[in-house]
Amino acid sequence: MTNFLQKKFRYTYFHATAIITVINILVYILTSINKAYTFYFALNPSAVIDLHMYWQLFTCTFIHHNIKHLFFNMFGFLMFGMYVEKSIGSKEFLLYFFICGIFSNALSLLVYVLTGYWNVFLMGASGIVFSILFAFAVIFPTVKVFLFGIIPIPAPVLVLLYTVIEIFSQVFGINSNVAHMTHLFGFLSAWLYFVIRFGINPVKIWKNALKH
Repeated sequence: MTNFLQKKFRYTYFHATAIITVINILVYILTSINKAYTFYFALNPSAVIDLHMYWQLFTCTFIHHNIKHLFFNMFGFLMFGMYVEKSIGSKEFLLYFFICGIFSNALSLLVYVLTGYWNVFLMGASGIVFSILFAFAVIFPTVKVFLFGIIPIPAPVLVLLYTVIEIFSQVFGINSNVAHMTHLFGFLSAWLYFVIRFGINPVKIWKNALKH
């Protein structure tokens, strides 16, 4: 009997990836007009804990620091998200987006609180982009992604490569303004989603794919 956590949606496709991208662009325009919105919707530990602004656990995903930050996040989101959405359906994709986004942000908040970083502002969709990349690598484990547009790398290897880079960057403080741990939490939330929701072990899929 199927676990209620694994109950499937009826397949539908309504371009959720494109819709989310447009929302991100509109929010960026809004925050460019009025910077106050950035501080209201970006994730700040003091605001969440002391002022109970819990919506920041989700809204910070749509806030970006500058146009470069927005462009690269949306480029990765669209590039991998469209394939993931078409594969699992738009409803499942949205559930994945919400759960992985909130979970990775919540873990980041926990780390900030435990380490005393109360004045930091977490913003950007990079955590969920890493979750989307993870999903792409599980669903299409034999597909090669062109790193820097020229180096073909199997999608699972790209996930491993990014994991190593993010851990190294977090430990040694490289690009300290980048939320490396949120990227790692994006991978973690994605892995848990596949195990719990789909009953799939990504590691087994990758091992089998890389053998052939």
